[in-house]
Amino acid sequence: MNDLHDRLQAIRDRIATAASKAGRDPASVELLAVSKTFPVESIREALDAGQLLFGENKLQEVLAKAPLLPAKVEWHLIGHLQSNKVRKILPLVRCIHSIDSLSLARDVDRIAAELGLFSKVFIEVNLAAESTKHGFNAETLRANLEALYALRRLEIQGLMCIPPFDPDPTKSRPYFIQLRELRDELEKLGSAPLPLLSMGMSHDFEIAIEEGATIVRVGSAIFGERPALR
Repeated sequence: MNDLHDRLQAIRDRIATAASKAGRDPASVELLAVSKTFPVESIREALDAGQLLFGENKLQEVLAKAPLLPAKVEWHLIGHLQSNKVRKILPLVRCIHSIDSLSLARDVDRIAAELGLFSKVFIEVNLAAESTKHGFNAETLRANLEALYALRRLEIQGLMCIPPFDPDPTKSRPYFIQLRELRDELEKLGSAPLPLLSMGMSHDFEIAIEEGATIVRVGSAIFGERPALR
C-alpha cells in the first residue's frame, strides 16, 4: 500500500479492529486526519476517499486551505491557540481541541458571543506536566471546572491530551487511562457530561481506543512523512 487512499483505509480498518477488541462499536470512534503542513492536494485525495474531518495546528494554514476546499470539510484546531487569533479562527472551525487555560476559555466565550456563535471545545490536560506543552493540570482543572461550565458560549465536548512521546505505544497507555479516569471524576463533580476523549495519534491510537478514545488524531500514518521545515 503506497497511496493515500490505501493508507486511509488501513487506518480505518485498524480503528475498527481496536474498537472491536475493546468491545466497542467502531462507529463510536471518529478519525481526525491531521493535515498540518500537508498541501491542499493531499486533503483533496483524502476527501475523495470519504474523509471529512481534518485537523490543523495553526490559524494561518486554515485560512490558506479552507477557501480552496469544499464547504463540507470540517476543520478542527488542535494546536495552541493564542488569544489574539480567536476572532479569526472561530468562524472557520467546527471544534477547538486545545482550550488550555481559563483565560483562553473566557476569551473564546466572549468573542463567540460577539460573533453570535457557539464553540465546540475540548479541555487540554497536561498530564505529564511537560514544560513544552500547554494545558491544565488535573488540580487546576478541578478548581476551574464550574467556571468553565459557566461559559455559555462554550460547548465542552470532553478532554484532550498529548502524552510524552515514546516509540513504544504502550507507554502512552497510563496517560490515556488517567485522562479517562479524570473525565469520569469530573463528570461526577460537575454539572454537565464530558462524553468525548480526544487522544491517540499515528503511533498509539489503537491503545487510545482501547482506553476509551472517541476521536483519534492521525496524520503521518495517512499522509506520509511531513515535509521538512525550511
